[in-house]
Amino acid sequence: MSADPHLSGLSGTVLHDEIVPALAPWLYHVAAGETLRIVDLEGNQAVDFLLYSAADDTERYSAQDTVAAQGNLFLREDTVLRSNEGRPMMTITASAIPYHDTIGGACSCESNTLRYGHHTKAQHACVENFLEANLLEGRGKRDIVSNINFFMNVPVEPDGSLGIVDGLSAPGLTVDLRAEMDVVVVVSNCPQINNPCNAFNPTPVRMIVTSA
Repeated sequence: MSADPHLSGLSGTVLHDEIVPALAPWLYHVAAGETLRIVDLEGNQAVDFLLYSAADDTERYSAQDTVAAQGNLFLREDTVLRSNEGRPMMTITASAIPYHDTIGGACSCESNTLRYGHHTKAQHACVENFLEANLLEGRGKRDIVSNINFFMNVPVEPDGSLGIVDGLSAPGLTVDLRAEMDVVVVVSNCPQINNPCNAFNPTPVRMIVTSA
């Protein structure tokens, strides 16, 4: 398609191409058959991700249905992201890292305080980004469900505990998702600075949507 290395391997026409700044929210409608590529521009940037059906706002991404259907906690190439109705919403068609997280959740002012101390209470968090983006389409806090964390490394230890450790990503690595229905994608480009999920340094990401 182009000499642009971030477009390598993509087919179809580029419909949308946007840099999402560090710390920022993003919302976009992706039609069935279209592909969304997320580019980790500088490496180790966690991308918190929600999905809603564009046709029925009560249908949205379900971590439980996705994990149960594939029988695995981690999201990998060929994972089907399923809704609370059990229907396919998007499929991970390619991933430059081995797996992504869907159990670690989104940071919030409250969880920051619990994990890192009361001095973090005023720090910006992913829940605020989700709220800001969702307000554009009339959704509120009750519409925020368990999210995906692309490029984030949350291993499950032998004793069942979760770790949040250095990411698996590097500058320019990508993940591709094909829409299986018309969806609304909501992203928080994670502003977390208290754990290694983004190397303590939030950075921009690139969102590229291509036609079927």
